[in-house]
Amino acid sequence: MAAAKRDTVRAVQKKRKERDPEEDQKDAFPEAVGLEMMSDEESHGGEDDGDVESDEEVDQFPEIDARSDSDSDEESNWDEEGEDSGDDDGDEEKRTLASAPDSDSGSDIHMFPKAKTIISEVTGHPKRVYPEIEPDYESDSSTEDDPNRVGDIPMHWYDDLPHIGYDINGKRVLRPAKGNELDRFLETVEDPNSWTSALDKNTQMDKPLSPGELDIIRRLQLGENPDAGYDPYEPTVEWFTGKGKEEVMPLSGAPEPKRRWLPSKWEKQKIMKIVRAIRLGRIVGSKPTTAGDGPRFFAIWNEPSSTQPPPLPAPKPSLPTHAESYNPPEEYLPTETERKEWENTDPEDRERNYLPQRYSALRLVPAYDQFIKQRFNRQLDLYLAPRIQRTRLNIDPNSLIPKLPSPSSLRPFPNYRSLKYTHTNGQVRCVSVSPDGAWVVSGDDNGIVSLWEVNVGHEVKRWALNSKVGTVEWCPRTDASYFVVGTEDKLHFIIPPNLPLAVLRSTQSTLAPATLPPVTQASVKWSSTPGIEDGVILTIFLPPTSGLPRQVTWHRKGDYLASVSSSESQGGVWIHQLSRRHSQAPFKKIKGAVQLVLFHPIKPHFFVATQRYVRVYNLAEQKLIKTLMPGIKWISSMDIHPSGDHVIVGGYDKKLCWFDLELNDKPYKVLRYHTRAIRSLHFHPTYPLFASSSDDGSIQIFHGRVYSDLMTDPLIVPLKILRGHNVSDGLGVLQVKWASKQPWLVSAGADGNVIVWCS
Repeated sequence: MAAAKRDTVRAVQKKRKERDPEEDQKDAFPEAVGLEMMSDEESHGGEDDGDVESDEEVDQFPEIDARSDSDSDEESNWDEEGEDSGDDDGDEEKRTLASAPDSDSGSDIHMFPKAKTIISEVTGHPKRVYPEIEPDYESDSSTEDDPNRVGDIPMHWYDDLPHIGYDINGKRVLRPAKGNELDRFLETVEDPNSWTSALDKNTQMDKPLSPGELDIIRRLQLGENPDAGYDPYEPTVEWFTGKGKEEVMPLSGAPEPKRRWLPSKWEKQKIMKIVRAIRLGRIVGSKPTTAGDGPRFFAIWNEPSSTQPPPLPAPKPSLPTHAESYNPPEEYLPTETERKEWENTDPEDRERNYLPQRYSALRLVPAYDQFIKQRFNRQLDLYLAPRIQRTRLNIDPNSLIPKLPSPSSLRPFPNYRSLKYTHTNGQVRCVSVSPDGAWVVSGDDNGIVSLWEVNVGHEVKRWALNSKVGTVEWCPRTDASYFVVGTEDKLHFIIPPNLPLAVLRSTQSTLAPATLPPVTQASVKWSSTPGIEDGVILTIFLPPTSGLPRQVTWHRKGDYLASVSSSESQGGVWIHQLSRRHSQAPFKKIKGAVQLVLFHPIKPHFFVATQRYVRVYNLAEQKLIKTLMPGIKWISSMDIHPSGDHVIVGGYDKKLCWFDLELNDKPYKVLRYHTRAIRSLHFHPTYPLFASSSDDGSIQIFHGRVYSDLMTDPLIVPLKILRGHNVSDGLGVLQVKWASKQPWLVSAGADGNVIVWCS
């Protein structure tokens, strides 16, 4: 802008000279002084324009219009295009010069804006007022400043705001309007230079890239150096070769000569301080020792032993054998089969970590291929080893074993095989003992149900149901005697023979009353017609998709029973009521596949075991009370203590978990005594005993005493391991049941045998 004003003034001067050449000669001030009054900018501008004037010619100093600095309306007249504006600008300059006074009156010529005299509103006296100074006037960098002054911050902070920052005055810089993707694509098609622009995150607008920036991008894409002046083939500068540049060694290791030493004032003060202390006697030197001052020999063995333990000795490697020789005998060389077997074995399972090899000469033996790996493992062991020396605790291992009572003091418990009954044609999967402990009923895979006496092992009766028997369970009532047999989609209620007349009538009135209640469940049918053979007085037909019932459990009063079928739908669990002949599915939706269910012996609680969890429901309130987490992958068996406060859960992963329902939902104790999957668990109704059977063919007998004091933990002691069943097809003892009044145990195995164990 200043250059535009200067060019305009010079153009006006030139026109005035052409119009009135005599006026320049009559000017008295230039003739008297003989100098050219020009500013630095005008003098340089004249040199740039090539206008060479002689020393004799003097230009008249241009008059300055005072209104140029005060009147904002006339600032637009001084534009950069003043020379090209034509006659309009010339006429305007003529009017400006015509209104100015003559050059003779030097008092009217001023370089700065003219002040105005006004009357102060506060004091009432006249005062001078100058026009306001515009800070951005003639500023070369004012138009190049970034309007957004937020600085170097992440711009994604403004993604959810209508503005993108603030300008120098603290006002918001609004986000520029953006069209959709189609509009931006059309703009790139119409604008040929759109591919050479980049988005400026500070202003959220596209700015064109300079040729230098485009050249840097091109070089980076081609994998070249971004510096255009870099020469990759520049000649090598030989610094230490060539004539007159030879040096034997560029760097010298010779010590610095003493002539280069500079005395240190600090060291001088330190030495003088020590010298003064020696002179004053504060520092006394050591006296010279003589031969007779002290003993020359010491009895090292008479010193007291150190309390610090001695360092551990280094481990001694074993001596090499013939197999480690470079030329071992023939019997030490492995065959091809042994070599493949060694390579297929895991490194930690190999008997030795090398294979003997033969070389004709010692110089042909290669380097050890595991050297780097073993060194790394050694360094890793040293790095991870503790840096403190721990004192070894001398503890008797027997003191760590819990003090348990002797099994002989916990008698009676079963310890020998008393009777054995065999099913000839199948695996015995289920067995049940009558409430009085005198009869045992068992069923096998061929559909044979046998009733035999416990005391003598004599078979009383046999029923052939022509279908695989999944479960057998005796009713706990003492005034009636019958048991339930579960086959494919059916539950058969069978009355044993040789019953007393009163018990028989009570049983018949319970299972086949004179007046039948109305039918309430359409999917489950109750039929009182005689069954396949004599004794089958009642049959429950489950839904066709239920499958084989794998468990039947009774309520303590004998009126309700629950069945679990092999189906994984909500139809797999049913609760049946004999007095009303009513069946219902307690769950509309089940989380997981139900494995087995149990009734609480005292409270109206219902235990449901899925594959991983045991859920406890309140049947009266119809809500979930607690979820037990045994940590077993697949639950196989479960039983409840007669007190109702403790539960044992077994699984196919060989674990037996004891739960205290009043303590926690995690196991109180986990027992691992079996080597294979656990199949059955059972608490004794009266004695403090419980038993577990497994596929390893063994039966574990435990003493499990529960105290009435809640502060005393249960006492669990392993008593006896009973072995008498053979493992058949990977299956061992499938079910165990206690006799109610005696410490006798009845077990059924996959080998087809039913064994009675007595004390």
